[in-house]
Amino acid sequence: MFREQGAIGPTLRRLPRDVVSHAIVVDGGSRDDTVAEAEAAGGTVIVESRRGYGRACASGVSEASRLGAAIVLFLDGDGSDEVERASAIIGPVLRNEADLVLAWRSAPGREPGSMGRHQVFAGWLIGLVSRLLTGTRYRDMSAFRAIRIEVLERLRMTEMTYGWNLEMQLRAAHAGLRIREIELPYRCRLAGSSKVAGNWRGTLRTTLRLAAVLSRTGRAVLADRRRSAPAGLR
Repeated sequence: MFREQGAIGPTLRRLPRDVVSHAIVVDGGSRDDTVAEAEAAGGTVIVESRRGYGRACASGVSEASRLGAAIVLFLDGDGSDEVERASAIIGPVLRNEADLVLAWRSAPGREPGSMGRHQVFAGWLIGLVSRLLTGTRYRDMSAFRAIRIEVLERLRMTEMTYGWNLEMQLRAAHAGLRIREIELPYRCRLAGSSKVAGNWRGTLRTTLRLAAVLSRTGRAVLADRRRSAPAGLR
């Protein structure tokens, strides 16, 4: 999280505390009132000085594990996710009905202007590529997702930038995890602008990173297939 003043407080207050035991906020060095706002809303703030979305997620997982959590729920701090319905994401994991549960932002009910056409297209394209590589087709690449910590650790995540979500989905599909996508409305962010999709530089940088993750993880998936294929089929 970085410079989410005006959004992080309302987002944390909307979290159902009967479902979410700890609200961990990983801050990347914000110089506004993001940290103070998060703490006032009941968040446990840890500062990650090393840049990278994936690194922030990994730091949050480490803190959740230290606090004794078994399941981790990821979400953005800009207020766009319908966090009031966190139980819809956590529930299937908690009941052992699924291993990885993700929100589908492009579902009917998405607020106009909350996602650019390029984001919707990227989700569709990545879903198609994922199906070709792993047999699993995703409809989106939402940050709003839940997974057991011990399952996540088995995925051996390596991507520490904006490719974290994509790597998780590809590795989860390749590992044969039970994956479920839940249709949830998606809103416009409450304040500020997106560091990823808010300008062409951020969009281009993220696109290149996702392409690199697709290439690297895709090669690893294909290599695993070749190793496990019968000798006559290689």
